[in-house]
Amino acid sequence: MSTIVREERTGWDIALGAFLVLAGFVVLGHTIIATAVSVLFVGWTTLLMGVVAVVVTLFRIGKDGFWTGIIGGGLLAAIGFAMVRNPGVAALTLTLVAGSLFFSTGIVRLVAAFGTGEGRVALLLSGGVSTLLGLSVLFNLFSSTFAFLGVLLGVQAIVEGISVMVAGRRRIVPAGRHDASRATA
Repeated sequence: MSTIVREERTGWDIALGAFLVLAGFVVLGHTIIATAVSVLFVGWTTLLMGVVAVVVTLFRIGKDGFWTGIIGGGLLAAIGFAMVRNPGVAALTLTLVAGSLFFSTGIVRLVAAFGTGEGRVALLLSGGVSTLLGLSVLFNLFSSTFAFLGVLLGVQAIVEGISVMVAGRRRIVPAGRHDASRATA
């Protein structure tokens, strides 16, 4: 049976998008709390995934990949434990990583802009913004630690909500299915 992939929006997409935009503004209003919650969420998730990886790997004793699974799961659990135990240092580390990624991505885009003819303006603009954002975070690391991740989370929620409201979500529909609600055209 073949399938058709359709991108369309429904009333639920509008409601979900509006909820995400509203949630994004709430997060932007409480960036310090959002940063703390997100760091703790990532820490607990990493810790639990590490423990699950170790437990699953224990069923593979004597088989290929045993040591890789034990070491990888143990490292994940240790990183998660460290993040949960000291969320301030985890927030600082994640902010440093995010700032470094913005900076390096910006530099790569600026270099790529001079190597290509098409899309040069877009690459220069996005590269310049990313580089400046990365430098801003890296030069103000300690003052931006407890707000930067919350700002990123809030902006992402707003952008995601707007995209869901404008474009809808992707649906996979069986080819033979007749959708009566869409037949009015």
